Amino acid sequence: MISRIKGELVEKAPPQLVVDVHGVGYEVEVSMSTFFKLPPVGAPVTIYTQFIVREDAQLLYGFADKYERSVFRLLVKVNGVGPKMALAILSGMTPSELASCMQREDVVALTRIPGVGKKTAERLIVELRDKLQAAEELTEDPLDFQLSGESLPVSQDDQKQAREDAESALLALGYKPAQASKAVASAERELGDARDSEALIRAALKAMLAG
Repeated sequence: MISRIKGELVEKAPPQLVVDVHGVGYEVEVSMSTFFKLPPVGAPVTIYTQFIVREDAQLLYGFADKYERSVFRLLVKVNGVGPKMALAILSGMTPSELASCMQREDVVALTRIPGVGKKTAERLIVELRDKLQAAEELTEDPLDFQLSGESLPVSQDDQKQAREDAESALLALGYKPAQASKAVASAERELGDARDSEALIRAALKAMLAG
């Protein structure tokens, strides 16, 4: 079991990153909630992890704190929810927002997440409503991430790259190509020239989950 890694952040390509630990590069898939909190490339980083072995792959998932990791572990235990869907859920909502959604029994909000149908949403609420609050009380231990600051105007080439990165991130989270393109275009109109990839993803996710 790989529980935590500490090293240099050498690559960021949402929702994946690479952390160099004594010359070994660990590829980690993270939720966008965690990705938005990451320091710049080249900075030291510590990430809580969950190692999952499948027949065709060995995958490492990373989280900003133990609470998010605990929620991920609870999510993948629910019938019909795999790691990819769990990451999509935690990309659309922070763990605290998800817990609040569960308490409100907000099926509609959950079904806006790619792959989550009505039956899965109802199953999530029934199985996790009480467990999420308990997990927060037991595991709250945030890492010292620096939140991203305000986005600044970028060049046209950088804007094009940001658009491609944002669409790729949304596709990796399970959104359909048409949904991703439409959401990113809407985010570009909202943000104007201040639209790096992280700002675009954040705005696109917010728009899609707001309905």
